[in-house]
Amino acid sequence: MTETPFDEGERRVWAGNAAAYDGGFAKLCAHTVPLLLDAAQVRAGARVLDAGTGTGSAAAAAGARGARVTAVDAEPDMARRAAHTVTGARVLVAALPQLPFTQGYFDAVVGNFVLNHVGRPRAALDELCRVTRPGGRIALTVWAAPAAPGAALLGRAVAAAGVVRPPSLPALAAEEDFPRTPDGLAGLLRGAGLADVDCAPLSWEHRTTQREWWSGPAAGVATVGRVVLSQGPAVTERIRQHFELLAREFTDPDGALVLPHTALLASGRVAG
Repeated sequence: MTETPFDEGERRVWAGNAAAYDGGFAKLCAHTVPLLLDAAQVRAGARVLDAGTGTGSAAAAAGARGARVTAVDAEPDMARRAAHTVTGARVLVAALPQLPFTQGYFDAVVGNFVLNHVGRPRAALDELCRVTRPGGRIALTVWAAPAAPGAALLGRAVAAAGVVRPPSLPALAAEEDFPRTPDGLAGLLRGAGLADVDCAPLSWEHRTTQREWWSGPAAGVATVGRVVLSQGPAVTERIRQHFELLAREFTDPDGALVLPHTALLASGRVAG
């Protein structure tokens, strides 16, 4: 299946950025992992797929529960880092919506924010259903919209500096998008034929520092990082200055940056 422009943009965004991601944004994304595994009913002995593993947080946690874990990521640098840090997992380079597994191979599938990074979310979900056995469970997280205040901080700094998303970073096609609400994500799962679908928001405060939170964009991590670096050092510095000013809203008396975030966690059972 031919990649969409969005998929191609994601490849450019994440290429070679595993270490920088692991040092900042990965800590935020790891917050949802225990509840994600609970929703997929990951247990000892189960064959579990972690789709879009990144640097391996969910794969490692599933392995700690005694599951037999396979992890995939579209970015080779992410897969290499996960393979070195996650004990006992089989880690492969593979991209949704085409995975190198037989039908019904896994007892459970998890995808921690993977649907945020694919150009065909419905086709990706169909593929996750294909590789899950009848009666097996799929659990997925996405970022909620509108973004929580902490999640919006970096985007506000970019906007305050007068910077717009460059055309080299295409957005998800409108016909492929879905509402990033509990009803919207639950509807996506039901549309894929999943039964017993449940979806709920997860809200938490991510504690970090200004230095750590800025380090990701400064290294070009994620779409916001590519936007930050898209117009040269002078503009990057202007964005950083706006970031420091806006970050004061979220800085506690001890100097920590406390960022409210909200994600959606949805799960369902493969019928049959």
